[in-house]
Amino acid sequence: MTELALRTEGVGKQYRKSWALRDCTLALPAGGVIALVGPNGAGKTTLLRLAVGLLAPTTGMVEVLGHDVTASTPHTLSRVGFLAQDHPLYKRFTVAEMLRFGRACNLRFDKDLAERRLAKLGIPLDRRTGTLSGGQQAQVALALALAKRPDLLVLDEPVASLDPLARHEFLQTLMGAVAEGDVTVLFSSHVVHELERVCDHLIVLNNGRVTLAGDIDTLLAEHRLLMGPRTSADPAQGSSVVETVHSDRHTTLLVRDGGLPTAPGWQAHPVALEDLVLAYLRRPVEAA
Repeated sequence: MTELALRTEGVGKQYRKSWALRDCTLALPAGGVIALVGPNGAGKTTLLRLAVGLLAPTTGMVEVLGHDVTASTPHTLSRVGFLAQDHPLYKRFTVAEMLRFGRACNLRFDKDLAERRLAKLGIPLDRRTGTLSGGQQAQVALALALAKRPDLLVLDEPVASLDPLARHEFLQTLMGAVAEGDVTVLFSSHVVHELERVCDHLIVLNNGRVTLAGDIDTLLAEHRLLMGPRTSADPAQGSSVVETVHSDRHTTLLVRDGGLPTAPGWQAHPVALEDLVLAYLRRPVEAA
């Protein structure tokens, strides 16, 4: 697929006197699973709400599936599914009533698909959604979003409130849906160690700015850890040093060098995705 799922240029969003997002420029490919990572207050929810048209940018441009989101038509918005962090459902509605509601509110809605997904998960249609467990409510909300047959599915911290088993089942359902159809998934998450298993692309946000973005395999290949004797000199000349850690006798550098030759006396090691993300989150925004 050559179409971009999301493209932003110089996007900023201001609330009163503070900026939640600044100078955000991204080009996210269609057809993959894109993870959005950052601490609380980094601007993740703002970016996602801009992507689905719930907010308008203060500066810059947001394009979704090739269309300016501020001028999107109902047809364009019907191609986008959105699931908020609190899995919003009408708690007094039965699951069947939620599906009928979803069909009435959307230009395209595959009620049979939603019913098959929920039957496979053992979630009864005659139960009120407020009586379901947190994991079951998340699955109902996901089934509603997927029933739109979206080209872009946006998820805001979908597993934040789930226990490990429910989180695993939710991600399994999500990856099954990706395998079955041409859907691009953009989701924010704090569960960094699970991203490598389910995601193709990574965006790191910190203090309202993008500090790292790219294909995960490429980012891991470009970065590595260099370990050697403690030094104040730069043994990784020609590299971008992301983080430096000193102990009494040794220095460890996280560098972005694409695999340049290692200096004598230094050893190179691959970096784990979680360590890479944490290093960029610790890095001052000015340096990034």
